[in-house]
Amino acid sequence: MPEGITAEMLLNNIMETINDNAQKKKPGSFFEEETSNSITSQIKRLFGREKPVHHVLGGGQPADVMLWRNKKISASFITGATAIWVLFEWLNYHFLTLLCFTLVLGMIAQFVWSNASGVFGRSSSEVPRIVLPDELFVNLGASVGAQFNNALCFLQDVACGGNLKQFLVVVVCLWAAAVVGSWCNFLTVMYIGFIAAHTLPVLYERYEDQVDGFVYQVLGQLQNNYRKLDSGFLSKIPKGKLKGKKHE
Repeated sequence: MPEGITAEMLLNNIMETINDNAQKKKPGSFFEEETSNSITSQIKRLFGREKPVHHVLGGGQPADVMLWRNKKISASFITGATAIWVLFEWLNYHFLTLLCFTLVLGMIAQFVWSNASGVFGRSSSEVPRIVLPDELFVNLGASVGAQFNNALCFLQDVACGGNLKQFLVVVVCLWAAAVVGSWCNFLTVMYIGFIAAHTLPVLYERYEDQVDGFVYQVLGQLQNNYRKLDSGFLSKIPKGKLKGKKHE
């Protein structure tokens, strides 16, 4: 009978469509899509980064402060730096003046403490004294000297390495730093760098997908412009031979 055949055919078609949809919506395919998306997102990270921002910053307490893991400590660092900048920039305090005022206040506090110890029944030996360890200055000087020597070695390697592209990039960066330094003094530059170090990493960690996409678009445009400059001008510059000819 044609009617029975058509009904069976319809039931078979419905069952086949249900099975096909169930196979398409397996949980394994969902996880495979997630893993593929995660792999592509890792590939598209800035500078090929595969590790989290906290690990890139070195981990430990400095990374926690820059990423605002403890908001009270990070806010205290920002407040202290802002207070120092306001004292020297807005209120026009000098370092020697502020140092002398701080020492005078400390001496007055110790003088009052030692003379009032008899009134409160305390001995003068209980007056607090501040003693800075010698290792603090030794470690500070060694770290500053090491960083300074590394910077000098890098600049000399770039100057003597014969890589014209790297040499031009470093020269442009130093020129930009000189221009920024002409706009404001050294303390303001240090304050801007300190604020940027404590705000940009946490903002990047929160909006890293948007930032990476924007940066890669800008880098693509810069690479296209550099290729045009390289093909039109830089490739035509003759390269000097560093090795001399052998004499017989």
